[in-house]
Amino acid sequence: MLAIPTFSTFEDAYLAVLRHVGGQTEFVNAPRGNASRECLNISLRLDDPLERIPYLRARKVNIIFHYAEALWYLWGRDDVEMISYYAPQMRSYSADGHTLRGSAYGHRLFAVPGDGEVSRFDRLLTLLRGEDATKRAVSVAFDESELDIPHNIDVSCMIALQFLIRDGVLHLICYMRANDADQGLLSDVFSFTLLQEFTANLLGVGVGTYAHHVGSMHIGDRDAGRVERVLVEASTLGPGRVRFPSARMPATSWADLAVLAAYEEALRRDRDRIIPAKVDETGLAPYWQQVLLLFEVQRQIVHQPGRLLDRAVLGALHPRYQWLLSHRWPERMPAPLATSRSSA
Repeated sequence: MLAIPTFSTFEDAYLAVLRHVGGQTEFVNAPRGNASRECLNISLRLDDPLERIPYLRARKVNIIFHYAEALWYLWGRDDVEMISYYAPQMRSYSADGHTLRGSAYGHRLFAVPGDGEVSRFDRLLTLLRGEDATKRAVSVAFDESELDIPHNIDVSCMIALQFLIRDGVLHLICYMRANDADQGLLSDVFSFTLLQEFTANLLGVGVGTYAHHVGSMHIGDRDAGRVERVLVEASTLGPGRVRFPSARMPATSWADLAVLAAYEEALRRDRDRIIPAKVDETGLAPYWQQVLLLFEVQRQIVHQPGRLLDRAVLGALHPRYQWLLSHRWPERMPAPLATSRSSA
């Protein structure tokens, strides 16, 4: 039997990939000046795609960006304005300063082409609902015309997503032409597994496995120091390592995501703020209330530079998010944090 490496959590998979590329490097090269170590044909599978967050002090995961990017995809957007608010460096990927092409996977999958038409995603849902055990539910992101643009640095890294329902659960397979093992792998797996969970939710089926196949897996020399620190930390982790139970998405409609989008825009433009005592008034489930509270934290980080983050907002967040925020932005944390009231 042929099998790909299978992991119970993404943290385990992430560490295994870093060890492999760093310790069994096949090629050392510098395409377009980006020096890196590389391994070809790397595959992994997650038994539980909801365990998508690594809890590593040396990695300092930006959980706010991960949710923002996943929602940027789900909302079918391709604008620089929103995503660069969470990751300013993404402005440099845009040829016109306004839109992104290769990175905007969600725009290709979820955007409606024109009046009377449906999105690729809607066609996939119809196929998955109507054809038993279909193998045809594939959405291709890579576009060869991207290669015709001189000096284009925003060429799609993802080739395609394939959705398969088997025995009442939805499996997702992602095919990547290339992946940065230290950076891109984290955000891609987070976004695609959240997309998988949302799709299973709409279809009324369970969440199956997630598989990630990469042509070129690489670690940039600029990230080598951080990778080494992460692996040193991982070597000391024992049975008491920090891990939190995964957050499970409740029944979620497109209308719920539209409400979330309106609040996100108001927070991003600093036109509103989220007060924990009134977050229930949004009408959103606790799961999405937690995401809104994270976006409120981002509002404070961006629009209130130099100030400590609001203790009440932090205290309303689940301990998993408190832990991640405190390691990402320790200088902005009030001490001690309020006790979390949430179990979302």
